[in-house]
Amino acid sequence: MKLIIGLGNPGEKYKKTRHNYGFLALDHIHEFFKSFDGWALDKNSNALVSKGEIAGQQIILVKPQSFMNLSGSAVAELVNFYKIEACDIWVIHDDFDLPVGLIRINHSASAAGHKGVKSIIEALGTKDFLRFRLGIHPIGRTFFSALFKKISSIEKFVLKNFDKEEIKMVEGAIQRNSQAIEAALKDGPDKAMNQFN
Repeated sequence: MKLIIGLGNPGEKYKKTRHNYGFLALDHIHEFFKSFDGWALDKNSNALVSKGEIAGQQIILVKPQSFMNLSGSAVAELVNFYKIEACDIWVIHDDFDLPVGLIRINHSASAAGHKGVKSIIEALGTKDFLRFRLGIHPIGRTFFSALFKKISSIEKFVLKNFDKEEIKMVEGAIQRNSQAIEAALKDGPDKAMNQFN
């Protein structure tokens, strides 16, 4: 059994923001594989969960309903309840260090400033889990400079909705991420890294 966790913030206000990329990717997985039951609130972990199967493996999709910075408590509760090993915890999240439209898979990496990932590392006491990183960094220096004259910090940037110019790239990345998840389940994470990184 694997826990696949998408990181984001609950509520309509944040639904289409860059920081909710993990939730958006999880929604695509939920719809794409058509084997999952409906989302249900697990009260013990305060997370929306959906159970299903991909590539013959049991999967629990998880959307923590605490805010991003507190994601670790929900993950730890589910990990303890289902007796999940660190290698069977996969986390999908936005990544400011990657250009928008790109995905990267890596293992045992630091939080690199991502507070949701940091919360999970602290709650589990390990960083030995797989991460599917979805890029949100604006492409092009001119665009980047103009943007950050209006938006004073990365914290504000990630809480904004994707720009119209980014939507197709984001949709493509979400589709590739679902394919990468399936490849990692079928052939192992290392082969998926070689194919999608």
